[in-house]
Amino acid sequence: MTIDRRQTLKLLSAFAVAGCQSTNTDARGLRIVVAGAGIVGASIAYHLAQRGASVCVIDAAGPATRASRGTFAWINATWAKQPRDYHALNQASVENWKTLQASLDIPIRWTGSLEWFANKERQDRLATQIAEQVDWGEPARMVGRQELQTMERNVDFGSATRAAYSPNDGALDPVLATNVLLDAAKAHGAEVRYPCQLNDINTANRRLQEVVTTQGTIPADKLVLATGAATDVIQLVAGIDVPQRSTPGVIVITQPMPLLINAIIVAPGIHVHQRLDGRVVLGEQDGPPNTDQHVARLQGRPNAFPTRDLALAHAQRMLAVAQRFVPALNAVIVEDVFIGWRPLPIDGHPVLGFSPKQRDTYIAVMHSGVTLAPIVGRFAADELLTDTSVDALSGYRPTRDFSTVRRY
Repeated sequence: MTIDRRQTLKLLSAFAVAGCQSTNTDARGLRIVVAGAGIVGASIAYHLAQRGASVCVIDAAGPATRASRGTFAWINATWAKQPRDYHALNQASVENWKTLQASLDIPIRWTGSLEWFANKERQDRLATQIAEQVDWGEPARMVGRQELQTMERNVDFGSATRAAYSPNDGALDPVLATNVLLDAAKAHGAEVRYPCQLNDINTANRRLQEVVTTQGTIPADKLVLATGAATDVIQLVAGIDVPQRSTPGVIVITQPMPLLINAIIVAPGIHVHQRLDGRVVLGEQDGPPNTDQHVARLQGRPNAFPTRDLALAHAQRMLAVAQRFVPALNAVIVEDVFIGWRPLPIDGHPVLGFSPKQRDTYIAVMHSGVTLAPIVGRFAADELLTDTSVDALSGYRPTRDFSTVRRY
């Protein structure tokens, strides 16, 4: 079914209204612990504290030290966000980022993205997908070679004669953005504790009484699990299994450089963008090499490489690909190499809502956390503060059937 622009605007308006209906809720005295100080947990904490809840954020290591640090940090509602309702959720969140940016002064570089594939058949399919994006209200389009070279003078597009341009896309520093959100939450009275690991909960008459942590117990009426790829925590505390197919991805960050690229470059085999501070960020597209050695090394889901030399070897592997498209990257100095583990529910969609086993425990786990953080923060705050359901989240509940997997 084709959705025209009027229907798209109506749908996005419904998302916006749903997120604002309960803004004046009096949440004073409601004690909420948010477990996980990544970008999703920070957004939920900010929206809760802003509306008067007594919020305590806990994290085993510190703000943005796991999945939020190891992300490419691309804000988008591109062709890959399927089906239509999920795409609309991402569109609404992109707009919410612009609101947060204005109110909290979060540095975001809104330069759009350029994407292409080496395979001709895949390129043709990309053009069809971009046409669908236009039907769904995105101002995306296919750009020819001459315009591409004008847009990105330092990018070598190889044999590609065109690329998909999505001008609404942006990118940010996820660690910086997470800390800005947490600081804003603290300005509204929230507390942030780390290192503080969630160990268990205590209940009475099936209602939450306190959260048990490595820093002692914290009185709480509700608990939010924004714990990323740590599925064992959800099983222990929420009493349910959220199946994930979390995969590792290496992120490389360089020292600041003069401006090389404008858009987010989504090239065959590599993602590249440049932050406002001049640092270039590389994200691998296909994951690590599929060898027994790498499988053994990734047991336990490490975020760091065993040695600096090994980390730099992986950085050079990715830079070799990136330099095919941005030759000037041969002069970079690598500042950081990090293994990020994507918190990816098995069907590719967010898990949002109260646990059916622990009625006061709310689960917020997803990939695309960077894109979805603002809208999830608003909607989760609505549900936590009002004990009502936001219709826009109805397809993403932890009670859905994960046995029939539809991968988009």
